[in-house]
Amino acid sequence: MKNRFLVLVIAVFLVSCGGDTFPKPTPYLTLQYPLSSYVEIETNCPYNFEVSNLAKVTFKNNCWATIRYPHLKATIHITYRAVNKNLNEILKEVEKLTFEHTIKADAINVIPYENFDKKVFGKLYNIEGNVATNIQFRVTDSVKHVLSGALYFYAKPNYDSIVPAIKYLEKDIMHLVETIEWK
Repeated sequence: MKNRFLVLVIAVFLVSCGGDTFPKPTPYLTLQYPLSSYVEIETNCPYNFEVSNLAKVTFKNNCWATIRYPHLKATIHITYRAVNKNLNEILKEVEKLTFEHTIKADAINVIPYENFDKKVFGKLYNIEGNVATNIQFRVTDSVKHVLSGALYFYAKPNYDSIVPAIKYLEKDIMHLVETIEWK
């Protein structure tokens, strides 16, 4: 009986050790976000735009806005400034705030935007790396108005973890910029 058991153990050992072994691939989390549909936001401010139906928008008296995405724990803070012969000064100030992230940023990608029919001209800044705000934008009509915005997450900056959410919100921000209308 012992011999049979020993032969069985040796046979199993020899059969199980054959063939190549391959490491299992690293699994990755797949995040799926709902498709956005957009609603126009009518304001008493000198501008209107469209935002995702998943966002909650609030305005302050000075036409500054907050667009919250509770399901992503993210907020877009929008600042409005009227131009009073100081357009270059305002634009330099906004750009300075963006490029303060150079210390921690891996890259800053700039996407220009121009719509001559609506008189909307701007730039979207995609800031890669562990920074406080990964997307910033500014738009102007070059005469009377400047609107700037920055995306913030309520979490410690960890770029690798939030890239899917950044890409998702980047589409909403681009839609916001493309639908701005000056009054």
